[in-house]
Amino acid sequence: MATLAAARDIPILIRSPAACSERRVNPSWTISQLKARLEPITGIAPALQTLAVRQPQQQEMTAISAADEDRTEIGSWSLLAYAELHVASTDPSSADAIPPLSSVPKYEMPVETYSSLPATVLAYKKTHQIGRFDPHAPEWKERKAADLWKEIAEGRITLGARCILSPLTTRRGTVAYVGLIPEIPGVGPWVGVRLDEPAGKNDGSVGGKRYFECGPQYGVFVRPNRVDVGNWTELGLDEGDGDPDEI
Repeated sequence: MATLAAARDIPILIRSPAACSERRVNPSWTISQLKARLEPITGIAPALQTLAVRQPQQQEMTAISAADEDRTEIGSWSLLAYAELHVASTDPSSADAIPPLSSVPKYEMPVETYSSLPATVLAYKKTHQIGRFDPHAPEWKERKAADLWKEIAEGRITLGARCILSPLTTRRGTVAYVGLIPEIPGVGPWVGVRLDEPAGKNDGSVGGKRYFECGPQYGVFVRPNRVDVGNWTELGLDEGDGDPDEI
């Protein structure tokens, strides 16, 4: 088979029961190489993966499989930019069968009940005048807000700056908002980041108020000390895997 080693990477959308991510693939990769790189993203072992692709503007799915997956290159399917690669598992006991965490009922204690309990963190703070129960809290809040604004200035955190979020340095994005957010408890400014992948907590809005535009789960608001500004490019599929020729 002719090699496609010089081919450029192609951005595709990877979808599985446990993941939704935009990554870059190279048409010269074999099916086996692709599956190996998909395992840490989807949590599905290569031997259990079934792959299907849906090209942009098309409804039908095309299976990606071959008798010899170690030699068959994925470029044989003429992948287009932003095609959807669906990854499923042949094991019925895998993550495919696990219901989403959001569907599991959770107990929420009423605020009044929690406030009346004696052996809680809230009761301890009241007794020892900690945090908002500190009579000197206003002065402390002013100092904290000033320190946060200083971190923003010293960290060169400005709108449009590329950044990574610590401690998970694989979460990269663009600074989309810097300022106060009354809907979030706390003192001082926050930094809104539009992530490259849907690994956030919102769509750029808080409590019904929009602070910047982005897709669902692509937005996150963090404190300045979590933001590291620099020339951070978008992650490729094999980012962090070392030498791309080593499988």
